[in-house]
This record gives sequence, C-alpha cells and structure tokens, in this order.
Amino acid sequence: MSAAPADPSIPEVSAPDVSAARAVSTPVPPVLAEVVRSGFVEGRHRGSLVLLAADGSVELALGEVTAPVFPRSSNKPMQAAGVLRAGLDLAGERLALAAASHSGEIFHRDLVQKMLGEHGLTAAQLQCPPDLPLDPAEAETYLAGGAVRDRVTMNCSGKHAAMLAVCALRGWPTESYLDPGHPLQQLIHSVVEEAAGEPVAAVGTDGCGAPLMAITLTGLARAFRSFVLAAPGSAERRVADAMRAHPEYVAGTRRPDTWLMREVPGALSKMGAEAVQAVALPDGRALAFKIDDGGGRALGPVLARALGLLGVEAPVVSRIGRAPLVGGGREVGEIRVAF
Repeated sequence: MSAAPADPSIPEVSAPDVSAARAVSTPVPPVLAEVVRSGFVEGRHRGSLVLLAADGSVELALGEVTAPVFPRSSNKPMQAAGVLRAGLDLAGERLALAAASHSGEIFHRDLVQKMLGEHGLTAAQLQCPPDLPLDPAEAETYLAGGAVRDRVTMNCSGKHAAMLAVCALRGWPTESYLDPGHPLQQLIHSVVEEAAGEPVAAVGTDGCGAPLMAITLTGLARAFRSFVLAAPGSAERRVADAMRAHPEYVAGTRRPDTWLMREVPGALSKMGAEAVQAVALPDGRALAFKIDDGGGRALGPVLARALGLLGVEAPVVSRIGRAPLVGGGREVGEIRVAF
C-alpha cells in the first residue's frame, strides 16, 4: 500500500537531534549518601561537595563545585557582616542571632523582641513570614500552649530585626528593606562577592523574603574560610567570633550547628535550607556541600564524613553523623555516606 501524499498545509516537523541534547547535558552529581533499610538500598542522595586545605587550595571536589547554587541560610554570616559594615553595633548573643536560623525557643523569641525594642521597632515591621518554631520539639510545646504562627517565631527573625535596626539607624527606608535595590541589600551583595572571591551569579528570594545571592560551593567555602581568618575587630571576624561564642543563638539547643561549634574549638558552622552546609576551621580548612534533592536527612552523615576527611576527630562528629531509620518503632537501617 503506497503512502498518502504529504499535506502541504501541515508543517513538517523534524525529529529531535538526540546527539545535540546529549552534548549539552550536565554531569550527574555523585551519590553522597545511601538510604539503607533492612540491608536494602532503597534510595540515594546525590550532591556536590568541596573541601579546602588550610592554604585555601581545593583538597577534594565531588560533583559541580564551580556551578552556582543558592546557599540559603548559609549566607547569613555574610548578611550579618553587611549589617555591621552598615554601622549597626551588635555583639554577643545579638550578633549571633543576626546570623541565625534559630529554633524558635523562648530565649530566641525574647531576644528578637528586645532587639526590636532597643531600636524603637515593633514585630509588625518584620517582613519575614509568620511561622512555627523550626525545632519540632519546640513547635509541639509552642502549639500546646495555644500559640500560633508568628513573625518573631520564624527562624530568620533575628536577621530581619538586625536589618530593620540598621535601617532605622541610617535613616534608610524600613518598609523596603528587602528590596534588592535597597542600600543595605546592595552592601550585602558586595560583602558576599568579596567573601566568596567571585561575582554573584544570580539574585533570588529566600524563604524569609530577603534577597538571596547565588555563588558556587567553592566560593561558599572560601567565604567561611575568610571569616575565621579575618583580622580581629573586622566585621567578618566579629560575626565569626559571636557565632562561635554563642552557638545556641545561631541554631538551638538540639541542633548540629550548635553541637559542632561548642565541641570543636574555633569551628564556624552554618546550615542552609535545601540541604546546604558550610563549615570552616580556625586554621583555614573549610567545606561546603549541597544535597541536590534538598534531603536534609542526609546532612548529618555527609557532614560527619567531610569533617573526618578534614581531620576532625572530635566525638561530636559521630553524633552528627548518626542517622538511623526506624521501622515498627525500632531501628532497622541508616543513612550512610557513599564517598
């Protein structure tokens, strides 16, 4: 049977060029962690990770460590340094809270309110969204007491309070403090680029509404390294020192960042949403990684392995790295590293 003649009114569509598609495809990131249940690998977490030696050279690179990512809350130390450079005189717990993803515990919420009051501000001026405490145990207690989602309770409220405070101090608009073109956000943009040693690749909006600057994982590790090695008294060193002296204000009483900064002398640690983590040690060794699927359950094991590769042997590393899987109320597996 002969084929029907082509209808000239219907445009001819070419088959896709598969070879061209393959040519532009990006490499698949390596598996950083496996989900093992009852001896069976039921899932995998892929991602990218970079380790820097004390001299700043790359000691290990897995995956796409020179491609930009959104560091999410791992950018907060740089945002806090920007607030200091803008002229706000913060120190101690207040400065640690300005760089925090706090758990929403009572002492976090109380200090946010104090910081606002000290600068003639109110919680109504915060532009972070209302939320529950980030820590699940704290959230249960909070809800049991009849409380509801609140801006002060949101884990970024310390950062927002500091941003509002410096705007009030400088006479900058407070109603537009989250606009990427605002003088404060422009200054923070410069701080991020300076610390990372590279240009910001993109500007987005973080979960709290603040501008979010994209840099590479290598740049993120460099930034944390620059903070611990900064000259005493500089904005960067002041932030690093406050975070390390008051880690419970950076995170909370039940959080790995707190444990690590308490138990490894001189360590600077900050997680970010979507499974981002950055750490620097006082001699300049540093790490940064991101789990591609945002799986936070893989953070601890990957962080513990990375710290071990940097030579950190403190007992807290094992505590951070433990990620059991439960079935029927008992432990039946774990999330284990694969590198």
